[in-house]
Amino acid sequence: MLACLHTGQLALLAILVSSGIVLQVLACALYNNWWPMLTVIMYVILPMPLMFFMGSKSTSLMSSDGDGWANFTKFLTGASVVGSIAIPSILKHAGIIGWGALAMELSSFLVFAVATLWMLQMSNEDGYSML
Repeated sequence: MLACLHTGQLALLAILVSSGIVLQVLACALYNNWWPMLTVIMYVILPMPLMFFMGSKSTSLMSSDGDGWANFTKFLTGASVVGSIAIPSILKHAGIIGWGALAMELSSFLVFAVATLWMLQMSNEDGYSML
């Protein structure tokens, strides 16, 4: 029964990530403007510091304790998150994209953020320890 519950959580997590990707592509395809795809660079860069610099010594990314590498990892992750919001906002301010594309980009970011936080919560409570 417990394995079925974990499989369902993983399937829902995969659906969330897939819907975020669909929103990202739709923000570009519906408005025939592919500049919002610059945000994908931030989505690719976002997990890299977590995978490379976060050791298994820290129990959680949200903890306040940590060494220099853990703090550097938190800084790079925060910079990537800010970039994920800033790129579509700057593109809208410059007049390159419209309000619809901005709304879809920010909703895609929200879906990815929910999926990431849920994955971190799952890895803290179960044996899915990736970080």
